Amino acid sequence: MTKRFLQLADVAEVLDISAAQAYALVRSGDLPAIKVGGRGQWRVEATELEGYIQRMYDQTRTFVEAHPFGADTD
Repeated sequence: MTKRFLQLADVAEVLDISAAQAYALVRSGDLPAIKVGGRGQWRVEATELEGYIQRMYDQTRTFVEAHPFGADTD
């Protein structure tokens, strides 16, 4: 069974970033998450992570279309 919620360490592993970068994504609101438990540990719903990844693909596609490689800048 696939886990519904991921720890920030799991998010960092999926995105191949540091735990600090995963925390920054959550704290900035770019990646929706919840705090759970008495110690308030962050959890990211797997569907939210997939949505974030898709948004990044969309943003990258838009950027590449606006800034084609090798375009004449004159």
